[in-house]
Amino acid sequence: MGTTTQRKVYSREFKISAVSMITEKGQRISEVVRNLGVNEQLLSKWKSRLQAKETGAFPGKGKLSPQEEEIRYLKKENARLSQERDILKKVAKYFLHDHG
Repeated sequence: MGTTTQRKVYSREFKISAVSMITEKGQRISEVVRNLGVNEQLLSKWKSRLQAKETGAFPGKGKLSPQEEEIRYLKKENARLSQERDILKKVAKYFLHDHG
């Protein structure tokens, strides 16, 4: 029987906190890796992303700000309404051509 390993998922806050231990508190990467039990390459990647200020750095399922939650909700709602509109257009076109 094979064993499956589950990939660890870290929150955005955890990643930022881990990087701040290096950048703000002056701890060495090896020390943070040992204390938190994360992979050194992964921690270095987080650090690079934050320093580059990539848009969407750490997009995971971390806690969203109220504004981000609202944007996510509005995007879903917009997509749903667009889909409904398209369906109604097709239905209207069908009845116009069928009965007109």
